[in-house]
This record gives sequence, C-alpha cells and structure tokens, in this order.
Amino acid sequence: MARPETPVLPPVSRALSVRGIPHRLFRHPRPLSSLEQAAAERGQRPAQVVRSLLFRLEADAYVLVLVNGSRRVDWKALRRHLGRSRITLARPEEVQAITGYAVGTVGPLGLAQPVPVLVDEGVLDQEEISIGSGEPGTAVILRVEDLLAGLERYETGRFAEDPQAN
Repeated sequence: MARPETPVLPPVSRALSVRGIPHRLFRHPRPLSSLEQAAAERGQRPAQVVRSLLFRLEADAYVLVLVNGSRRVDWKALRRHLGRSRITLARPEEVQAITGYAVGTVGPLGLAQPVPVLVDEGVLDQEEISIGSGEPGTAVILRVEDLLAGLERYETGRFAEDPQAN
C-alpha cells in the first residue's frame, strides 16, 4: 500500500519549521493583482502584508528590507542608516541569485546567501503578518515576534514612510 505523499513545504516554511517557529501557509485561490487582494484573501489588512525588498549597496553587497505593504521605502532614511550615498533596488536576476527566490515571492528566511535584514518599525506595529514563502501564490502567516525569533540577525529602524502621512 502506497503511503500518502507529504506535501513539499515552500522554502520559507521549511526554514521556519526547522527552527520550530509556528506559522501557517496560505495558498491564494487565483493569481494576485494587488496588495489589497492579497490582504483580503488572507483575512488581513494591507499593513499586515510584509514585503521583503533587496537593495544593492555595491558589487556583492546587499541588504534585505522588510516593510509593510502599505508603506514606501524612505530612500533617504535607508541611505543614512546604511551610511551610503547611493543604493539601488536589486534587479530581478540579482534577487533570484542572492535570495534564491523570484521577485514577489521573497521572504527573509531560507535565503540562498546570507544577507543583513532591516525591519521597518511599521512591521513591529503588527501582531500578525504575512511574508513571502519563496513560492508563487503562497504566503506564510505568523506572529511578528515569531518572525523575529526566526531571523538570525536583524536591525530595526525607520526605513519606510506611511503613504497616508503625505
């Protein structure tokens, strides 16, 4: 008699499971077209959807910034924090090479290469969040404190601005 197959977990979920971090997977029923759609389908507010954005500092130097979906990166604050006069958003091929994930699926765990992680203070204002799973159409939902416990190293600060504040 054949054993039932164990579903293969997305890479971010595997990394959390190895660390014993509680989380759950959410598979979207249809392709995503907006932040609002992602949040609604997950039963969350847009501020609970956390984006993982990879920035290139120089050749072979990157940083991953976690921001609420409803916020924009404050480039000036980020450059000041990093002590850099110039940074750029990583190109899709760099995102794939450094994180191991395609743009739109990036989460801060299970990365192909170690990358410093910066967590915007807006993320810390949430109790529960969702992050990329490393797999299209699938998110990982967990408590912020559990995410932070799963990260090996991270810094917090103000790296984004709230679009409603403008």
